[in-house]
Amino acid sequence: MKRNKSLKSLLEILLVSTRLGLTSFGGPVAHLGYFHTEYIRRRKWMDEKSYADLVALSQFIPGPASSQVGIGIGVMRAGVLGGIVSFLGFTLPSVLALILFALILQGFDVGNAGWIHGLKIVAVAIVAHAIIGMANNLTPDLKRKAICLLALVVTLLWQTTFSQVLVILLAAGFGFLFFKHHAQADDSKLEFPISKRLAIICLTIFFGLLFLLPVLKEVTSSSWLALFDSFYRAGSLVFGGGHVVLPLLEREFVPTGWISEEQFLAGYGAAQAVPGPLFTFAAYIGAVINGWQGGLLATIAIFLPAFLLILGALPFWDSLRRNTKVKAALMGVNAAVVGILISAFYFPIWTSSILAPIDFAFAAILFSMLVFWKLPPWMIVLTGAIGGTLISAFL
Repeated sequence: MKRNKSLKSLLEILLVSTRLGLTSFGGPVAHLGYFHTEYIRRRKWMDEKSYADLVALSQFIPGPASSQVGIGIGVMRAGVLGGIVSFLGFTLPSVLALILFALILQGFDVGNAGWIHGLKIVAVAIVAHAIIGMANNLTPDLKRKAICLLALVVTLLWQTTFSQVLVILLAAGFGFLFFKHHAQADDSKLEFPISKRLAIICLTIFFGLLFLLPVLKEVTSSSWLALFDSFYRAGSLVFGGGHVVLPLLEREFVPTGWISEEQFLAGYGAAQAVPGPLFTFAAYIGAVINGWQGGLLATIAIFLPAFLLILGALPFWDSLRRNTKVKAALMGVNAAVVGILISAFYFPIWTSSILAPIDFAFAAILFSMLVFWKLPPWMIVLTGAIGGTLISAFL
């Protein structure tokens, strides 16, 4: 009887999460709204306070926030297996769509296609929108604006993966110094069905892979291991959601020649047209490099840190959120994330997309459609592709 109930719960999670994976457009903030409507208001799988705590945890740790919330809800409903099923339902639709797009794209001259240039201009509008929203929320005072500016200057002038790691560490230190007396602790209590032993195992695996994979990559010279290492590191170091993974992935794969700048930005534009988490952009990159097998490997690698961190952090969340020093450090990290995103907005997005006055005009139109008229992202992407084709044909 218990087994049948468990199987029924898993099937229910799969069906609901798959429907969300097929219909959840609009980025992580929109995803959290969809989750709230489906899981909390309609099905009452969690109460409002528990859901708010889970969202806060997903913002606190690196990784794709909406995916981690979905995993957490699955864990609360049916244990670790429930978290895996919830993740698969929400993620696989966009993964399969982007792998298919990458395979189709290989037969085209990406650099000269007008619709591809249109998708690159779409990326300008969407990332600009993300920057404005994040800057308003994460850099409200002069100290955090200064941290943001430092991150922007360093990552723009010193374009390596190491520079981004250094910026995040420095930002955490500045946050601790500046805000340790301003961060407010949370006195509420929440319990999750994960043992501390399992949590410690997950955190050990997370940090072990983070430091061991680069060593193994150098020792073995395996291209598959190098691919896994790059995506795993990107998934491990991203604070702030899917848009922030863009500079990490760009600097991992474009300068090394694994993927061209045109292919990269075309895929980023296409990723806006599909529902689900933006981290599935990794599936596109992996498929461009090594076919569908590379797409699946990239998906596993970039989402694995999210799994390990959410399972590792759940039992310790009460202690972490009560620690004002930890919250202060995170305030600095979040400000640095905005600077990193602005850096990526200039290079490669702006420099490779806005080549003429008409490009800027078209970007302004797309931005207005997204921000002022509140049109859905898939409509922005479709308009971008059609507009890019027309610009290429008549000018």
